Amino acid sequence: MSFQSTIRTVFRSPGFAVTTTLTLALGIGLSTAVFTVADALLIRRLPVVDQDRIVILQGERSSGEFANFPLSLAEVREFAMRTRTLGDQAFFAFEGAAPKPVRDGDRVYRMRRALVSGNFFEVLGSRPVVGRALRADDDVVGAAPVVVLSHRAWQRQFGGDSAVLGRSLVMHETGRAFRIVGVMTQGLDYPRGTDFWAPVVATSAGTGDTLHLVSNGLDVLGRLRPHSSPASASAELTSFFGRADAKLLERNVRGVAHPLPELVLGDSKLALIVLSAAAGLLLLLACINAANLLLVRGMGRVREVAVRTALGASRGQVVGQLLAESAVLAVGGGALGAALAAAAVKGFVALAPAGLPRLDEVTVNVGMLLAAIGVTVIATLLFALAPALVTARVELQDVLRSAARQSTGSRVFRLAREALVAGQVAMTVVVLSFAGLMTRSFINLGRVDLAFAPQRLVIAELALGTDVTGSEKQVALLERLLPRVQALAQVAAVTPVLTVPFDGAGGIYGRLATPEQTPDEVAGNPILDMQVVAPGYFQTLGVPVQRGRGFSKADVAGAAPVVIVSATMARYYWPGTEAVGKQLTAGRGAGDLFTVVGVVADTRYRDLRNPRPSVFFPLGQSFFPVVPLTLLVRSSNSPAGLVAALTRAIADEGSGVALASAIPFETLLEEPLAQPRLNAMLLSFFAVTAVMLTAIGLFGVIAAMVRGRTHELGIRMALGATQTSVRRMVAVRGLAIASVGAVVGVAGALSASRVLAALLFGVRPADVLTLALTTVSLLCVAAIASVIPAQAGTRIDPAVALRGDE
Repeated sequence: MSFQSTIRTVFRSPGFAVTTTLTLALGIGLSTAVFTVADALLIRRLPVVDQDRIVILQGERSSGEFANFPLSLAEVREFAMRTRTLGDQAFFAFEGAAPKPVRDGDRVYRMRRALVSGNFFEVLGSRPVVGRALRADDDVVGAAPVVVLSHRAWQRQFGGDSAVLGRSLVMHETGRAFRIVGVMTQGLDYPRGTDFWAPVVATSAGTGDTLHLVSNGLDVLGRLRPHSSPASASAELTSFFGRADAKLLERNVRGVAHPLPELVLGDSKLALIVLSAAAGLLLLLACINAANLLLVRGMGRVREVAVRTALGASRGQVVGQLLAESAVLAVGGGALGAALAAAAVKGFVALAPAGLPRLDEVTVNVGMLLAAIGVTVIATLLFALAPALVTARVELQDVLRSAARQSTGSRVFRLAREALVAGQVAMTVVVLSFAGLMTRSFINLGRVDLAFAPQRLVIAELALGTDVTGSEKQVALLERLLPRVQALAQVAAVTPVLTVPFDGAGGIYGRLATPEQTPDEVAGNPILDMQVVAPGYFQTLGVPVQRGRGFSKADVAGAAPVVIVSATMARYYWPGTEAVGKQLTAGRGAGDLFTVVGVVADTRYRDLRNPRPSVFFPLGQSFFPVVPLTLLVRSSNSPAGLVAALTRAIADEGSGVALASAIPFETLLEEPLAQPRLNAMLLSFFAVTAVMLTAIGLFGVIAAMVRGRTHELGIRMALGATQTSVRRMVAVRGLAIASVGAVVGVAGALSASRVLAALLFGVRPADVLTLALTTVSLLCVAAIASVIPAQAGTRIDPAVALRGDE
């Protein structure tokens, strides 16, 4: 038979052809899209040498409350001399890629700077695409200031222009110009989000023993020696923290070694694994559904095949024709799936969180597409082969004796089709339960009580020039600037803060103690989020003072030192008693006591998932070497026109101060919600698609059962069976198949959902309500898919069925 004849035969049943093609396209397209993303982010190697031997060493409190305890420069160098597990080593600022205001003419904008040692790229084994990398002689006191751009920043800020070499990045806060000497290769994204790397020592101030690092601490990057492991490196750092001359603060700190790929992917790794598993199940569902459709159609063509055989067609020709028809469907599904994969990848990139690592490398992977098409074509042909071989053996006399009808409903093929559908139901329950858990988690996270009022709140970051250096000048600037901003018609309140919301490792952390505690008890105290705030902080943010009072203008240098603590901190230090009036010490010297004057709620200002125990110091009494230079501005109405007014007010102040950025709080809130939203959206889409495929498969099986039992149903109705009883019999069979699959699926979901624990918020992996709702929903869909062919079974004319002419 010619190709044109094969096409005509396929589309003689347009419903079957379209359904099968779309089923294959969905499975191929969606699975290819997700596997493409997984390949770019999980499988593809980083542009470094032997990535699995590179580890990042950090300290961690034994309680796990502080997961990035840094080292000083002296400690990094001492550890380098002691280590036996690491070969080549480098170091970098523990805060990672920190946003810094950069000046380009009259324009000031933010770029993320990572401070690293001069041999950072040498240890990684990563080469630049333009210019050169940093070198060891770039990272010494007095070296000419240079930087290396990330590939992403090169494309975004400089249009990929190779003439960027020799241009300067001017740090607005110091006026210091850094010459661009190179651009690193695409895919090198560590510390995550870095726009440019600068040498840590050469960027710092001072010399020798008076060297004052720009960073508050350092992490170690090293290459494991042969026969060393991350566990042995962790143990070695733990031993270093416990050395005899270690600081008291380092007690109860253990070393942790993270493989580099783990930190590059961060929180997205587990999500990508879950999505890839769901995509794999979807591809399998598509193959099973196509198999069921082919089985039903093949067994329904017994009479046609028998007639062809009687007219002289060989069995080989019959089998070849049936396989050719299946191949046409598979190729059509593959072509449509390729287009769907391209669209899905573009959609994923558009919806993906901005901070997702290596996102710029995600493009349609031809190899993944060919693999998905190949798997689907092979599966389609294999499942088409069984009915082709069976129908090719059917003799014409058997058909004329209506034996073909019995063949169509033979027990082996009936059980095979029903088992395939039950398997579909089981896999769909797993995907549907995953989607339900992720959706509930996202909803819970979006509704979490922040303990402050985020409405009409704008976060404005100031960029200070060289005229405003030192704490005294910066505090004086705030004293002049805050009244100017407060006087704006659009401003209801304003206060300075140290950090922007959800800033990760930024800010100040430390440990306080009560005067009565012993050194060992102090070492066990929690690490606190320390904030330096102005008197109007709690009113501007909308945080109620639960007990005591807030700060006032009287809390200045020379007055009694005071602090305000969060509720969790109060319960830890003074369980069951009133915290107001109690005293704390920072261990800075004799007589260094702070009196607690107020207790406030634990806010989620720094971490959306976990409110942190916090202590607040008044700006007028701050002993920290940093000044809060980010403004929290609460608008009196819509903040839409506030940015322009803020820009003018700050520019009028002069003194080298500018507005680096002004972002509504809702925009910042999108960042911690972006990954959970994407997870919920994609899994929900997969789940809906899986439910559709399962419904189609169940419909096909029940329809085939009705066709194969036409004679039996005719006899039942001739003997007095009602339409209701016939419908019930057919529908119950469909529900029985779905129920078996649902039981298996629930067991699978309970076992597999444990991997989701780290991604969930406010819901347990084995949540009974979610499993119950997803299972009941799927059974309702199964009932509808069973009732439609059951209804067709009641329209059988008993007389026609008994003559065998249906």
